[in-house]
Order: sequence, then C-alpha cells, then structure tokens
Amino acid sequence: MARAARGTMASMTETGGSFGGPPGKRIVGAGGTPGGIGEFFVGVIMAGVGGYLITNQVQVHTSGWRLWGLANGFGLTLLPLLIGIGVLFFNGKSILGWLFTVGGFLIILAGVMMQLDIYFQRTTLFNTILMFGLLAAGLGLIYKSLKPH
Repeated sequence: MARAARGTMASMTETGGSFGGPPGKRIVGAGGTPGGIGEFFVGVIMAGVGGYLITNQVQVHTSGWRLWGLANGFGLTLLPLLIGIGVLFFNGKSILGWLFTVGGFLIILAGVMMQLDIYFQRTTLFNTILMFGLLAAGLGLIYKSLKPH
C-alpha cells in the first residue's frame, strides 16, 4: 500500500486502487461522455430483442454441394486440405503444407457458406415493423448515448 503524507497508510479509495477509483472522480456515461447510461442500456435491450425476433423469423436450409457445375464436387474441395495435412505430417514447418491446409479449410468453409439458402418466414406486417423498429430504435439510442448531451 502507498504511504500517506504523515506516515500513515493510505486507504484504497485514496490511491484509486478500489473498484470506484479515487474520490472526487466524476462518473461518466457511455463511451466516456457525460450522460447517456440509461439510454445506452435501454438501446442495448431494444436492439437485442429486435435482433432476436428477426433471427427467430429466419430459416436456413442447405442445397446440394456443387463445385464448378459438378453435381458432387465435395471430394475435390477436400484435396488441398488432405495434401496440406500430409505435407505437415512429413514436415511440420513446411510453408507449402500450411498454405494447403489453411487454403483447403477456407475452400470448404466458403463452400458450406455458399450452399446455404436463407428464408424469412411468413409473418404479419405488424410483426415485421415491430422487429425492425425495435432494432432501429435500439441502435439509434445506443448511438445517441455515445454522444455528449
């Protein structure tokens, strides 16, 4: 602990070592600006609820794996990954092996992402306005809370 001026031990609040920091330090709002803490948390809740409701209405399906027009192209996307793994087992420091392994993984990841079909479920206009309205209002409040006012 730090020593106070008269040889006594300073408390943690005097040194700033406590959770609250040194006394007299003004608490600032969201983003270090004055005010806006309440707006920030209300905005986070609104944006979170809106985002949840939107993602709850989305269905994701997959279609068949196709690569350059081939009906079953998945085996070809495995080749760079398998070659890279084989080279790495032979020499773990091989740059070529790492390139093939990482490149093969990225090709497979991109192939999976490209096969996704995303659909928005049927819903009412009111629900759609509510979902996107909550998201937009929440993001607006978060942005507003980060500006000094």
